[in-house]
Amino acid sequence: MLLLLALQCAASSQAASRARDRSVQAEPLQSYPVQQTPTQPAVPGSTEKSQEPPNSRRTEQYTLSQDRYQKAVAYSRAEYILWFLSYAVSITVLILFLRLGISARLRDLAERATGNRWLQGLLFVPLLILALDVFDLPTRIYGHVLSLRYAQSIQGWGSWLLDWIKGEALGAAFAAVLALILYRVMGWSPRRWWLYFWMAALPIIVVVIFLQPLVIDPLFYKFEPLQNRYPQLAGAMEKVIHRAGLDIPRERMFLMSASAKTNQVNAYVTGFGASKRVVVWDTTIQKMTPDETLFIFGHEAGHYVLNHIQQGFVFFSTLFLVALYIGYRGLHWALSRWGARWRLYGVEDWASLTVMLLLLQIMVFVCLPIQNGFTRAQEHAADIYGLEVIHRIVPNSEEVAAHAFQVLGEIDLADPNPPALITFWLYSHPPLADRLVFAHTYDPWSKGEPPKYVKLPAN
Repeated sequence: MLLLLALQCAASSQAASRARDRSVQAEPLQSYPVQQTPTQPAVPGSTEKSQEPPNSRRTEQYTLSQDRYQKAVAYSRAEYILWFLSYAVSITVLILFLRLGISARLRDLAERATGNRWLQGLLFVPLLILALDVFDLPTRIYGHVLSLRYAQSIQGWGSWLLDWIKGEALGAAFAAVLALILYRVMGWSPRRWWLYFWMAALPIIVVVIFLQPLVIDPLFYKFEPLQNRYPQLAGAMEKVIHRAGLDIPRERMFLMSASAKTNQVNAYVTGFGASKRVVVWDTTIQKMTPDETLFIFGHEAGHYVLNHIQQGFVFFSTLFLVALYIGYRGLHWALSRWGARWRLYGVEDWASLTVMLLLLQIMVFVCLPIQNGFTRAQEHAADIYGLEVIHRIVPNSEEVAAHAFQVLGEIDLADPNPPALITFWLYSHPPLADRLVFAHTYDPWSKGEPPKYVKLPAN
């Protein structure tokens, strides 16, 4: 949980579904582009199938068959409810751990096991994280039940449980490191620990982001060079990379075997410096056309070219600093009021970490609309960049992009009409229907207007 909170507040946000269980980090509501050979009825909910050949279709709005429409609405609503329920469960469990003295008992257990304060922390923190996540496990299990029921996942329960255990081990280890630093700084500077901990935590998070494609991701999926199986796609992606001004040679293009666990698709750029690489899921190649794959990749490349990684890191680092300061003030207030009842000795008591987690969890929930508003703006800009960077590389690029969003919704069961409050609170991307319409209508070239980001040489 400490890992989740630190990364949510301090790292650049990448849209991810809350049900994406392979990751140590969870974020709300991402849509992944996915492909079938879809039919496109004239209006949402219609069962009439289009008889036009695929290359003559115009994807002007997000439409679903009656069956898919009903499933999309049901699945989306279930996910919304589950997301809010999971937060309510997390906050309730943290409160109960304090009021029932469970955190104090875990601290006492660590103190009985060793007299060394820092070894106590190495024992207490993983125990606390594991205990909290066990109570969160039912909501995660039900999330996977939903993903299986609606064909978003094909991952068996044994594999899912193994991934959960791996994630718990990584999260507990990282949380222990951060907690040891936090309490060391608390003892060194009781009044400024929130600032010094923030300064110490950011470089660690940067290192984790750097190592993720090299060390963490391979624990959950198999990767191989894209060139080995799809040299033509690698060559086409090089054209986009060249136009985007990125320096990613073919040996840094990888194929990820996502099909063993999911029906979803994705293509992305990850890492930085020596760890920067292109990753394409095998499901993307199986279910989408090469042109649609290039649009998705162009979108992801836009995040790098437009400096969204750096901007996001600065933005969320600022939120993290504000959250730590509020946590500092709130921790002293809570301990002065309820510390004796919770059997907490003071700020430097290991069990006070539960209070910090409770305060940060509440702040993450309250700040989520701010975070998602920021990332929605970035995702819209990346959509524009993706459209511009594939122009002249991909014929009829606007229709290709719009159709990519259509097939995304077909398989990913994207909500056709998300409530405004849900969009405001949970959506890290603009609603898919809005993105599709924009992709189909964005055409500055035919209007004699300059593109916003990618300036092409004159013919």
